[in-house]
Amino acid sequence: MILHGVDFSGADAGGAAKIRMVSRDLDAPRTPIRQQGRFDRRGLVRRILELAADGGQHLVRIDAPFGLPLETLRRAEVEPSWKAMAAWMAGFGSPRRWRSELRQADRREPRRICDHAFHTPMAPMNLRVFKQTWTLIAEVLGPLAEAGIRIEPVMAGDSPVTVCEGCPASLLRLLGWPDHGYKGSGEPPRRVRADLLQRLGRRSVVVPREMAEAAESDTEGDLLDAMLLTLDPLQCVPPAEALVEAWVY
Repeated sequence: MILHGVDFSGADAGGAAKIRMVSRDLDAPRTPIRQQGRFDRRGLVRRILELAADGGQHLVRIDAPFGLPLETLRRAEVEPSWKAMAAWMAGFGSPRRWRSELRQADRREPRRICDHAFHTPMAPMNLRVFKQTWTLIAEVLGPLAEAGIRIEPVMAGDSPVTVCEGCPASLLRLLGWPDHGYKGSGEPPRRVRADLLQRLGRRSVVVPREMAEAAESDTEGDLLDAMLLTLDPLQCVPPAEALVEAWVY
């Protein structure tokens, strides 16, 4: 099983090659992790479909919301299924049109059950994350589901690739590691990034020297976030609501 950590981007122009993917072989835990490269959203879809065709088993963990709260779907009068939700969102054509429609009906930002369970930083429609939510569901997960890729736990699929939601901040908090202060320029954030890289090593995530240096100097923390998502996934049985709202692994 190869675990891929993906730092996602909802930026305009398809992410403009800002998406980072890092891979770790779970069957050979002392094998150094490796970078898969930089992608825009279309490139990420293509890469995941390539993984599905290579004959191996893959788990792709992406750091953006995979679903919306059931409360939001009820207010929008959307059928409470993940497929109906994804089609409804894609129908707006852009994240801003989608969020504007939501806020005209209700300005509240409810959180999903998994957001409460794992203390994720923000609700899926929050101003700072809504572009990631819409673009991931409408432009990445929807096409992958149509291609038969399994979207855990919301869409079954018969491919050897499973895609699931991850959250670096949730992982850091659960481990008791610094969960903020590692993004930004200057010496304090750089020290926190260096500390987190050392902690990854103690968790059997072997980071090549050049990659570690690149992550330590990355003031946005994108590469480090992708690395954090190669930590062992969280093991739990999600509740029934997760079949629509999704879950954090």
